[in-house]
Amino acid sequence: MAIGKNKRLTKSKKGGKKKAVDPFLKKEWYEVKAPGMFSVRTAGKTLITRTQGQKIASEGLKGRVFEVSLADLNNDDEQQFRKIKLCCEDVQGYNVLTNFHGMDLTRDKLCSLIRKWGSLIEANVDVKTTDGYTLRMFCIAFTTKMPNQMKKTCYAQSAQIRQIRKKMVDIMTAEATTEDLRGLINKLIPNAIGLDIEKACKNVFPLKDCYIRKVKMLKKPKFDIAKLMELHGDAAGEDAGAGVSRPEDAPLVEEMKGAGGRL
Repeated sequence: MAIGKNKRLTKSKKGGKKKAVDPFLKKEWYEVKAPGMFSVRTAGKTLITRTQGQKIASEGLKGRVFEVSLADLNNDDEQQFRKIKLCCEDVQGYNVLTNFHGMDLTRDKLCSLIRKWGSLIEANVDVKTTDGYTLRMFCIAFTTKMPNQMKKTCYAQSAQIRQIRKKMVDIMTAEATTEDLRGLINKLIPNAIGLDIEKACKNVFPLKDCYIRKVKMLKKPKFDIAKLMELHGDAAGEDAGAGVSRPEDAPLVEEMKGAGGRL
């Protein structure tokens, strides 16, 4: 190769290597606040890159979905098989105000329910609450033996399954359409709807382990900050500090002499 022909070897790269910066130095922590229907209000913490130019941190947090165990939200280990989804609706200071976004059963709970020698019955329905939320509810139930039954199996006939499924849909629709979102969650947590379905279907075929296994949020009404604050109560104002009382004999500003108008 002729000398001086390869010009690229002599040129140095522009700028050189960039210094590696720890990305966590640019981030800040926010506290996730659960709605008022749960006993533990602080659900956890979340990270977001600090506000930089036109990229605002609070805008990046809105719409973020958190999945939390119901056992942590209610301090009750018996409810650990339920998972609650919370969606960020608004950011106030370093508090992330969330609203209910969905519910699910853990995989290990669902697997533990499935047994041989019986029928598994599922139903789902789209419902609209009184405050405008559209949800899809999924129900699951299993047939069980009748009292004093000797036969090993307890399979339901297809006509009985259709009857049970219709009752499931009717009960879920009736329970959800007469309540607002808060009232519906208060029914879902103790599995009140599942127990109602079991009672209603007793004369068709005996059922066991009837649960609302999943709730999906399909549509939300237009965002209203007043409703969100009502849902959270005093959660957003926790860092406000204690009130200071003024002694009765302390003089008011206008009574002080020699202020010179500077106060």
